[in-house]
Amino acid sequence: MDSKLVLIPTYNEKENIESIIRAVFNLEGEFHILVIDDASPDGTASIVKRLMQEFPERLFIHEREGKLGLGTAYIAGFKWGLEKGYDYIFEMDADFSHNPEDLPRLYNACANEGADVAIGSRYISGVNVVNWPMGRVLMSYFASKYVRFVTGLKIADTTAGFKCYKREVLETIELDKIRFKGYAFQIEMKFTAYQCGFTLKEVPIIFINRRLGTSKMSGGIFSEAFGGVIQMRLKSFTRKYPQKKSI
Repeated sequence: MDSKLVLIPTYNEKENIESIIRAVFNLEGEFHILVIDDASPDGTASIVKRLMQEFPERLFIHEREGKLGLGTAYIAGFKWGLEKGYDYIFEMDADFSHNPEDLPRLYNACANEGADVAIGSRYISGVNVVNWPMGRVLMSYFASKYVRFVTGLKIADTTAGFKCYKREVLETIELDKIRFKGYAFQIEMKFTAYQCGFTLKEVPIIFINRRLGTSKMSGGIFSEAFGGVIQMRLKSFTRKYPQKKSI
């Protein structure tokens, strides 16, 4: 059976963390979870550690010393998952904006439908976002349009953060060269995988804005994405990307 690891970065998610863990473990297919916690002062890590006693072979935690950014949290999680030998590694938010029941669909896209990276897409079949203010919906939607224009990616939801990777992708793309820490991290990962010759496939999802806890999104995160995408694209013209191994 394929081994599957779900990475869940956390900062002050005490309202959500136990529910999201139990929801993932209620799925068929034996998913494991690594929580990457950035020293949450609300006690998120303590909740995870208590649950680890209930799920000793499936739930793990990586505690960091401060709020170091989404991108570095995922990079740490990727490296941990590769070291432990997982075949498929997922990115997912803790706040139920990503529905855990979509995890098997992302896995199926990689395991059975030819994808190397499966993307939970809000925009592949219209605009499937619930409970976001219209301004944020428009900002996200047109940010994806902008990224497509600059990078040439043929993806409707370029900024999506709900994904499944085959381990070969993460072994190939030189994780230490991923430079963005915030919103643009998701763009850079997709662009790098694409440049390395991997197949990206969008899976339609419905994105529901968090009901509990506080959003970590800020204007500075969008600013990083806007200017950073152009820099990334310019550097790509001279960078030599490692390529997917042919079978």
